[in-house]
Amino acid sequence: MNAFNRFIMLIIALLLIVVPVFLLLVAFKVIPSAAVSSVVNYDAAVQGLGSISASSVTTATRIIIALVGLIVALVALYLLLRELTFGKSVARGTTIDDTPGRETRLTAKAVKSLSEGAAREAGAVSPSVSLASDGKPYTVSCNVKAAADGNYAQLATQVRENIKDTLGRQKVPYEDVEVTVLGSAS
Repeated sequence: MNAFNRFIMLIIALLLIVVPVFLLLVAFKVIPSAAVSSVVNYDAAVQGLGSISASSVTTATRIIIALVGLIVALVALYLLLRELTFGKSVARGTTIDDTPGRETRLTAKAVKSLSEGAAREAGAVSPSVSLASDGKPYTVSCNVKAAADGNYAQLATQVRENIKDTLGRQKVPYEDVEVTVLGSAS
């Protein structure tokens, strides 16, 4: 997703949060409806919001409003957190060969699958790989589980070296490979 699309999704997420909060503030007279009416020329809507009282709303209506509000808040939170990346920057893809006529590009999903396969080949159980990339080279983080009778340090070393070897043979640029053994597989 390019930067413009991410920006638009971020604006939509913020609007889904700000607009309902603003409407509730007007409805419960925290913000006077006359002040809103002087800025926004929607007198009927502002007067309608200003005339709502908490005692006139039935219990069933309150439940429906709460459920709709919860759904809107969850969608807004999902969109907001999806667009804001915390920690390492997310990897998108890399160019392996940019020679004219022989251009080769790998997606991050392909590099992730390649790394997971290399980890399984080294003896890891259910590997989970995440990639980060500030520029061209990848930082590969791999979480694995070991066999119940396995040596954790030896497995981590084997998985790390096998991922490095596999990525090197495929000419995938990498900066570092981190392997974490989470425990034994049940």
